[in-house]
Amino acid sequence: MIEQARLRTRQLQQKLAENNIPVAILTDQSTIAYFAGFWGYLGIEFGRPTFLLITPDAEPTVITPLMESEMVGAMTWVEDIRTWEDVGQRSWHNVLVKALANIRGPAGIEKPQVPQVVAECLSENSIETVDIGTIIGDMRMIKSAEEIVVMREAGHIAGAMMKAAHVSLAIGEPEYESALAVVNAGTRAAAGFLTKDGWDAFVSPMIHNLQILQSGKDTSMVHRRASTKLYDIGDPVYFCFCNMAEFKQYKLGFDRMFFIEEVGDQEREIQQAAIDAQQAALAVLRPGIRAEEVALAADEVYAERGYSTGYRTGRSIGVAYLEQPELKAGYHTILQAGMTFAVDGGISVDGVCGGRIGDSVVVTETGFEYLTEYPREVLISGAENIA
Repeated sequence: MIEQARLRTRQLQQKLAENNIPVAILTDQSTIAYFAGFWGYLGIEFGRPTFLLITPDAEPTVITPLMESEMVGAMTWVEDIRTWEDVGQRSWHNVLVKALANIRGPAGIEKPQVPQVVAECLSENSIETVDIGTIIGDMRMIKSAEEIVVMREAGHIAGAMMKAAHVSLAIGEPEYESALAVVNAGTRAAAGFLTKDGWDAFVSPMIHNLQILQSGKDTSMVHRRASTKLYDIGDPVYFCFCNMAEFKQYKLGFDRMFFIEEVGDQEREIQQAAIDAQQAALAVLRPGIRAEEVALAADEVYAERGYSTGYRTGRSIGVAYLEQPELKAGYHTILQAGMTFAVDGGISVDGVCGGRIGDSVVVTETGFEYLTEYPREVLISGAENIA
């Protein structure tokens, strides 16, 4: 992945030159990982920004907290690593402004991703900016073969997580026990893809983030978290791994709904409609169509079953949870081979139940291939039903 990061940087340098942009000031963790191959574990939430500066005709520069610099140096291909400290004259403001002292012209930034404190620093020092988010977003749309390999590994990890979720379901068990089972299974699966040497040694296998999990009538709430609630017979149970299924910074979308031992007629109907909507969307997913056409195919199923939905049908995925384009009305981007998406079916009937399914896919020359695998049917708990 390091060599890939270097090549991407060369491509961005060329685009900066073509657009007469003297420097890119990159602050978003996913973007820095994409171009420099590293990520830290302390971010702006801790008041600790990291920067990647890329110019058209010189080697890039990393500006990072002193305490992170040893790890950063071991992970990245970038050689010019400058550090800042919490006290004294070596604050990040001073180090950043000094690094930009000889730049003439507007600096390229990903405007929506720039932290407020950084935006204020640039403004106070009269550093003009121009948004290059579209340039970087366009680069990230099409995944390389190496990226697809990592995303397939992430899909394998996510599959282990979903199987553990399925196995955990039993009458009288609390939701949080399922969440713990998911974390443990995903961590062990991720560890199987890593070595203790080189760059791999700095990639943690740990699966983290608060689990999106809900059961019973709460499944209509979409993003409720795991609680101490106990499962009961017939309960629907929804697992969403969209902020957990990731590996080496590559993020997937992956959702399934299960039922404890049995399923009611209304709940089955709702879930089957969600599955059918997702499959209708996937049936049209191929190069050459507009992104919104995928969503329109799902919307037709919802309408004919008597449901309305405010959900998008999907989103582009990669080193960020949300990339471009999205699969919803108004997005006219023409799909190409190498794009990767999370594609969902989703229905909410408030106070009754939700219907949910989601998979990650890669667009191929003739259609698509799944990056995530688990049965796409109404799923009922019990060892005999587990894939």
